[in-house]
Amino acid sequence: MDRAQAAKELERLAKLIAHHDYRYFTLANPEITDEQYDALRRQNQELEALFPDLRRLDSPSHRIGSPLSSAFDKVKHRKPLLSLDNVFNEKEFVDFGKKLRRFLKMPEDVLIPMVAEPKIDGLSASLHYQDGQFVLGATRGDGQEGENITANLRTVRDLPLRLSGDDVPKSLEIRGEVYMKIADFDALNASRLQQNEQPFANPRNAAAGSLRQLDSTITASRPIHFFAYYAQSLEGNLAQTQDELLQKLQTWGFVVNPYHKLCSTFDEMIQVYQTMQTVRETLPYEIDGLVYKVNDLRLQERLGVVGRAPRHSIAFKFAAQQAETVVDDIILQVGRTGVITPVAVLQPVIVGGVTVSRATLHNEEEIRRKDIRIKDSVIVQRAGDVIPQVVRVNTNKRPSNSQVYSFTENCPCCHSTLYQTPGQIAKRCLNGFGCEDQAIQRLIHFVSRDALNIDGLGEKHIARFYALNLITTPVDIFTLEERNKNFKEPLETWEGWGKQSAQNLWDAINKVRVLSLDKLIYALGIPQIGQTTAKLLAKHFTVFERFLETILNAHQNDAMVQKELMPIEGIGHGMARDIIDFFQQKHNVQMVEGLLKHITVLAYTVADNLPLSGKTIVFTGSLELISRSEAKAQAEKLGAKVGSAVSAQTTFVVAGKDAGQKLKAASALGVEVIDENAWQEMILATG
Repeated sequence: MDRAQAAKELERLAKLIAHHDYRYFTLANPEITDEQYDALRRQNQELEALFPDLRRLDSPSHRIGSPLSSAFDKVKHRKPLLSLDNVFNEKEFVDFGKKLRRFLKMPEDVLIPMVAEPKIDGLSASLHYQDGQFVLGATRGDGQEGENITANLRTVRDLPLRLSGDDVPKSLEIRGEVYMKIADFDALNASRLQQNEQPFANPRNAAAGSLRQLDSTITASRPIHFFAYYAQSLEGNLAQTQDELLQKLQTWGFVVNPYHKLCSTFDEMIQVYQTMQTVRETLPYEIDGLVYKVNDLRLQERLGVVGRAPRHSIAFKFAAQQAETVVDDIILQVGRTGVITPVAVLQPVIVGGVTVSRATLHNEEEIRRKDIRIKDSVIVQRAGDVIPQVVRVNTNKRPSNSQVYSFTENCPCCHSTLYQTPGQIAKRCLNGFGCEDQAIQRLIHFVSRDALNIDGLGEKHIARFYALNLITTPVDIFTLEERNKNFKEPLETWEGWGKQSAQNLWDAINKVRVLSLDKLIYALGIPQIGQTTAKLLAKHFTVFERFLETILNAHQNDAMVQKELMPIEGIGHGMARDIIDFFQQKHNVQMVEGLLKHITVLAYTVADNLPLSGKTIVFTGSLELISRSEAKAQAEKLGAKVGSAVSAQTTFVVAGKDAGQKLKAASALGVEVIDENAWQEMILATG
């Protein structure tokens, strides 16, 4: 057989074996015997051995994996992989529907059809196909950037290496969930126990651990599967509705969850939820709720994103499973921002298949309200099947010598006096990096994936460096390499380290010496400041020097707060106060000043080629064509800042019906005012 004949035969075998894989793994309806299938695989392997350079991207050999590779490369997602907001009861689900209609300016009685899909407890993955062939696969990562796990994903038997059908776009991205069936999970754990290996805690962990193996032959030996639920193409719309999109995924060869259902009425949506809750225990895989997505993809586009979640979808979680146990003790934990959280130490109990030995008690007021005491019998549940919490006390079983729990006035770690912000429930330690528990948590946050993302500085490493007094503040991270040169025992000589791993750490640290303003603000760990708010602050102040100077001057100056912080959309007075209070603590200012000697903070920039880049817009009054929320989303999508108050920096005000004080302020400041019709004309002109 010559090369041309071999190439043609390998193409035939790849297509034929893929067909039989689909019949066996996806449809559970094989057309040939195992012996016939094995013969086809052997024929393919023998040809590839003779002509190794003819091995195809869709070769069946990829299913068996490849030897150990280096660490995973990073992959930037074309479009962020978002997380979902959750609801836990019917009222919250109804409120979600109301928010949709308000945003879309729809009457209350209008029904928005939605597709319900079981929420698989697995690991999200993104797959890229070029000319119908699978070329790249990545984990969700931080939503913006994931890890390249292409070799591992090739081993997943129900994931097509080549797409079927005639309407496959040239460039296509598929998103879905990698999971492990319960029976396969049990068998895997039984095997691991026989080999004296640590069993996995649950099927999700097993799937995630299998997918992140550096040796893909290990992944190939694990029974993991893939459900597809989303597709996007650079060539335009693939379908008009979510329901049509799922059908298209099936025609291309993907497995979609068979329990997905298009619901036209609210009663149908609730009925699906109740049905799935009933059959949940009979499914071969774990689910923890249902995901509801607006069916109309054009409406999905209009609804857009808020924070890190899409507005058009919601996860309706199942009711939490409960069990009864005893509180052996109540301990206090110090969080990253100094907040003291009481935790119940429980006699271990199984809740929803997971052993629970601790549960959050939230705060002092919650303990008092539920009257939770040591040695009480309590009902615990896993909220959203994740976080254990105490629901109530079974007072009928309370010991006669029971005593009311008394909350301490001092930090359980550093013993400094606790502080309670007026109007807030939580008590907080203000000792910052002087409090060991708080310092370690703040350092872990500082280097975490969503903050500076320093590879090689995990929780265990941070704790060890802190214990040795080598990293006690973020500043120490950036001086560690230089100090390491004078250590009696340099890092590269430590157990578990080496010359290359130490160099990898120095490279990772040096890589983040130049960072964006929003990353730094988030990494500092200011109370209430998440990633979304950090970006709002960065967008408003642009450069760090202006941000810091403004916040330092705003202390005890409410006029400054009103002028600089309150106009920022999404910043309330309580949040503004927390920002200011953070920088009134001397150790925080010293830490920031020390950081600035070792890092360069880039000015925050938005795409300056967007139609409204550099403009600040304020909306006031009642809009009639679209909702205020959608108008704000339109403005931000086009590059504008949206303010909540009119100032001299405001570019123009969009005034709807019954505009009030903001309209007067605009007139007094000479700020341009346009009506809603003019705004929509502007949107159309820039579109």
